[in-house]
Amino acid sequence: MASSVKNTAKKTAPKRTANQKKRSPHVKANAANDATAPFLSSTAAEEITKIFRALDRSRDGFIPRDGLLAAFNSKGIHTDDPRVKDTLEALKRSHEAIDLESFTKLFGHDIGFLNRIAKDQFIVPRFNEFCDEMSTMFEDCREIRDGAVADYIPQLARVAPDQFGMGVCTIDGQRASFGDKDVPFCVQSTCKPINYAMALTLNGEEKVHAHVGREPSGRSFNELALNDRGLPHNPMINAGAIMSCSLIHPDLPLSDRFDHVIKTWTALSGGAAPGYNNPVYLSEKATADRNFALAYFMQEKKAFPAHTDLLQTLDFYFQSCSIETTAERMSIAAATLANAGVNPLTNERVFSSETVKHCLSLMYSCGMYDFSGEFAFTIGLPAKSGVSGALMVVVPNRMGFAIWSPRLDKLGNSVRGIEFCRKLVERYSFHNYDGLSEGEAKKDPIRSQELYRSDLTYQLIHAASLGDLAEITRLVAHGADINAADYDGRSPLHLAAAEGRELAVAYLLARGANPQAKDRWGATPVEDANRHNHSEIEQRLKKSAAA
Repeated sequence: MASSVKNTAKKTAPKRTANQKKRSPHVKANAANDATAPFLSSTAAEEITKIFRALDRSRDGFIPRDGLLAAFNSKGIHTDDPRVKDTLEALKRSHEAIDLESFTKLFGHDIGFLNRIAKDQFIVPRFNEFCDEMSTMFEDCREIRDGAVADYIPQLARVAPDQFGMGVCTIDGQRASFGDKDVPFCVQSTCKPINYAMALTLNGEEKVHAHVGREPSGRSFNELALNDRGLPHNPMINAGAIMSCSLIHPDLPLSDRFDHVIKTWTALSGGAAPGYNNPVYLSEKATADRNFALAYFMQEKKAFPAHTDLLQTLDFYFQSCSIETTAERMSIAAATLANAGVNPLTNERVFSSETVKHCLSLMYSCGMYDFSGEFAFTIGLPAKSGVSGALMVVVPNRMGFAIWSPRLDKLGNSVRGIEFCRKLVERYSFHNYDGLSEGEAKKDPIRSQELYRSDLTYQLIHAASLGDLAEITRLVAHGADINAADYDGRSPLHLAAAEGRELAVAYLLARGANPQAKDRWGATPVEDANRHNHSEIEQRLKKSAAA
């Protein structure tokens, strides 16, 4: 979303005159085009007029400001969402009733996103209904009083046991949170998949798995045991997590290595920097005899990369576990994994899709301590728990959840977190293999994948025709096929060339768009550019076609 929207409205809301109430939206549209069109093409101006009319329920040429804010909220789009933050801040300062001219000034740079709001093109179309059911399940789990806080780390033993927070974020950035959603907690073992993903990014699969296995251990998460190659069984247990830390920028000072981890969590969380709990770090380090034993055992077996500084690696591991976040922020990190490594709020690629595939595979088989097999069987989702009571759950291609409740079962997993997951897959077809079952009366809150992918294609073509580079970037990040075409065989590049969208054409070509694609009439993007007298675009397309 554009960050340059300036508020030009008066502080007090205007009173509508009789003439204003009678004024036709069509008249306002012409006035808006004359007054604000300098930064909009005629196509974009027409498009935003259509959106305005669709949202103008009363047909009087005005949209209530609070109604617009409510429309965003009902879709799960929060006012702190970086895609709309500046625009919605300006909207909150504007007149109580928004006419087309003000509407165009506010949203003229963000037509693609606004169009999705108006047409409800998000992956969870009935988000309010979905949230109501989430809230009911959450409150049912709140009544559970089983389990106890982790007491082997003194600082964790002091945490109030009945705190309970949850967040959910879809791959479209629709968000909701419940309970103690803003209370910070230490990530503990939920850092393990993130550190593993960082190690993969920096070193590649072959090097990482020369030092750590990828099989469930069948043993306690901190047991003094290695596999038959003398390596930790997988990155989701303590020994494997220590090994992952040894592979994250080992050549840098510890401060820089930790800074890299913090920056990664910030990117995963949509720009919100995590906190850090030094008392927990000191407490964990002071009671870490087993982790020291595991590290020296691996050193004896020569499992570490050459020249590993053992004590610094352990410090790094304890620091990673002591990072603080909230349920709301962790749900965004989980949604980034669900979205193949692309943050749904910023469209930043944090991890490659291949890295995320490996990470989710090990979360699925090894992420829940000694309950991993049972969790995979009954819940059927990749997840990672931590002894702080944190639980990160990923529904691939759909959404991510974060649940925090300090009461743990005997295996170290959040009691309420596990129960919420049970309720989730009982109600919704989220289990990895629900598609194989017949006759189960489960809901699917998700827009059908076929329809969703089709929507992505048409949204990309539409964004290309408008030259909406931000929307094009988002759609490509979400997997839209850059060479897909509509029923007339018109690709995004056809439309961008025909409408003279130079930046869009450059972006599409750089990402593999075919300049020689033919529509149903046999026309190529080159011919479209020529027909509409866009000579510079025509030359760029010819050069690309000849390359």
